Amino acid sequence: MNIKTRDMALIALFAALTAIGAFIKIPTPLVPFTLQYLFCAYSGILLGAKRGLYSQLLYLSVGLMGFPVFTQGGGPMYIFQPTFGYIIGFSLCAYIIGKLTERLDKITLTSLLGPILAGMSIVYSCGIIHLYLIMNFYLGKPMSFKAAVIAGLFPFVFSDLIYSVAIALTATAIVPSLRKLGLADEPR
Repeated sequence: MNIKTRDMALIALFAALTAIGAFIKIPTPLVPFTLQYLFCAYSGILLGAKRGLYSQLLYLSVGLMGFPVFTQGGGPMYIFQPTFGYIIGFSLCAYIIGKLTERLDKITLTSLLGPILAGMSIVYSCGIIHLYLIMNFYLGKPMSFKAAVIAGLFPFVFSDLIYSVAIALTATAIVPSLRKLGLADEPR
């Protein structure tokens, strides 16, 4: 694997931005509201599938090594936090958004919304499934899947939809410029 110094810096930058997004939060009972998804989505759009994935895997790895970059700390035991599934989803989200964006010939608001919403649905799917499993099988607090969806989706989906539109709007200006400069992948 041959990664350029510039790519390593961008990967580290977006891992750091995702960590910063974890601390810009509004606490709620089970799943805190943060800006992590915003930076995760941008990593996929601006860095592409591979580098976006690497940035989120770096964020995940640093947190699991014990650095307090997650919303409620860090360390290997964080996998048992009800919100850890969302963090797993960030890696998949960045990859999917990047892969789908790389295939776009023309960058428009509507063309970007598809990849962004696909990535968002992956984050929520991973998060809700993990929330359900941890609550029922680790914490021993019975929770129906419907209750997990209500707790893990509805309080946040509307703000994330607004973020998604804002991300798409800003990316319509940024991505074509990056492509012209050779800093973003051309369509495949």
